[in-house]
Amino acid sequence: MPLTISQFAAAGDVGVETVRFYQRKGLLATPDTGEGIRRYGEADVRRLRFIRMAQRAGFSLEDIRELLALDAGHDRRRARALAQSRIDTLDTQIAAMMQARDYLQTLARECSANAKGPCPILASFEGSGGGDGTQPTSNRERPVRVRRGRKPAIVPA
Repeated sequence: MPLTISQFAAAGDVGVETVRFYQRKGLLATPDTGEGIRRYGEADVRRLRFIRMAQRAGFSLEDIRELLALDAGHDRRRARALAQSRIDTLDTQIAAMMQARDYLQTLARECSANAKGPCPILASFEGSGGGDGTQPTSNRERPVRVRRGRKPAIVPA
């Protein structure tokens, strides 16, 4: 049974504006209007769900466009290469987040251990914790800045 755009969006667990965004980006086709209403079929729902699952795996829209263009029976090598690239990026981000977590744990321990003076957490964020605001007072850990879509950078000591 053909779906309206709102039914189609609901089937893909997205909003109508997300469907329109994907259409503007060329990831989803814009069906012709029949009787003044655009209708979507099961193939459209599968494609929308594919896009959402690939996004959840962290692929960019450009990567998703490439994945959609691949032939499932013949392009395994390229699909695997795209997946491995994404895994490598995730590994880097995970390492950076673990380092940031360790940094915050160190600050939290210092905050609870030393009831006198300024809070090491707030002092570090204000720039007075490690001299330059990038290190806990114990000088054991380095924080990491992670920006979405970019490789994390270790803040210099």
